[in-house]
Amino acid sequence: MKNYQVKPESKLSLSHFDADDTGDYKKTDKSKEKGKAVTEKLINNLKELQERLYANGNRALLIVLQGMDTSGKDGTIKHVMSGVNPQGCKVVSFKTPSPEELDHDFLWRVHQKAPAKGQIGIFNRSHYEDVLITRVHGLISDKVVKQRFNQIKEFEELLSESGTVILKFFLHISKDEQKKRLEERINNPEKRWKFNEADLEERKLWKNYLNAFEAMMAATSTDRAPWYIVPSNHKWYRNWIIADRIVNALEDMKLKTPSAPAGINFDKLKIE
Repeated sequence: MKNYQVKPESKLSLSHFDADDTGDYKKTDKSKEKGKAVTEKLINNLKELQERLYANGNRALLIVLQGMDTSGKDGTIKHVMSGVNPQGCKVVSFKTPSPEELDHDFLWRVHQKAPAKGQIGIFNRSHYEDVLITRVHGLISDKVVKQRFNQIKEFEELLSESGTVILKFFLHISKDEQKKRLEERINNPEKRWKFNEADLEERKLWKNYLNAFEAMMAATSTDRAPWYIVPSNHKWYRNWIIADRIVNALEDMKLKTPSAPAGINFDKLKIE
């Protein structure tokens, strides 16, 4: 995983990361099936670990998903979190701010959606939109961007100190792969509902977005809230990496099943 983790304050170029990478797995059907099998085991582990997280109620996990259009944020949630109890997990997507939200600082609406203790929170797009799309479209200055980088780091440090573990994933796809996925949405009637003409306009700004992502991750990846650049051309490999990192993060919490209520003799307990 160190190969994919962004070092704090590093100089970052996404051209050095292969979106088509499959690690130690070969790009064959056999390796794909093997990778999927390993991911399924991780998902089963995740079920048990999430139950402990919920039962203990003293820690939280925040998962941030960012990436280009069609990079697989929805697919990641659907597959990796397929066995998670919905009672202990909440997905939030931050869209265009409402008038009320615009009357507050840009992190106001985000803090309200941070996961409570015992919960897993997933941001499908996040507070980082406020230093991405706003920057690419010239809605904020570079000075404001840098201020927001610092404010985001302080915000995430506050969450971390309050018991929330933060994992941030950039789903890295190639421009050719995005073209393929957009064409699939156009050509498949069952997927046309996902298509938005605005995606084609945003695609024209590909290089601008890459530059914005590089600056964002380099400035905001910290030891407490690291960014991981996840090769995502191959969906099965993307799912494996993210599932593995989530399971490891929960295992590092060293959560145990809570003790039974004191004073009850379960051996003699009978229910009439």
